[in-house]
Amino acid sequence: MADIKEPGFKTSDTLAALAQVFQSYNDQEKMSQIKKTNGIFELRVSNGGKEAVWTIDMKKEGTIYKGEAKPKPDVTILLSDDTFSQLAEGKIDGQKAFLTGKLKTKGNMMLATKLDGLLKTARTKAKL
Repeated sequence: MADIKEPGFKTSDTLAALAQVFQSYNDQEKMSQIKKTNGIFELRVSNGGKEAVWTIDMKKEGTIYKGEAKPKPDVTILLSDDTFSQLAEGKIDGQKAFLTGKLKTKGNMMLATKLDGLLKTARTKAKL
C-alpha cells in the first residue's frame, strides 16, 4: 500500500488500512460493499497548504488509489487532514463536519453520507 501513502498526511495511513480491508474481502463481501455504496469518491485533503488526492472506487473495483478519479467521481469531498482523521476515528460525523464547514462536497451530496459507513467498516475490521 506504499503507493497510497503521502508524507505528512495522516489520511494516507487510514486509507492504506481501508485499502487492506478491501483487499481482504472475498468476492462476495466486496460485491456486497460495492452494491451498498455504489459510488466513486474523490477525496481532496489539504494539510498546511499542500493538497493530496485519493479515490475510493466503490462502484466497480472496490479499491483505493492515490490520484484523481478515473472515470469521473460521483462526489468530490474537500476537507482537511485533521477533519478526515476525526471522521475516521468516529469523533465527528460527516453531517456535522459539513454543517460546520469543515467538509465541502461537489457532486452527489447524498453519496457523501456513505463515506461514514465505509470508515466505520475500516475502524471495525482494521482496528483503527
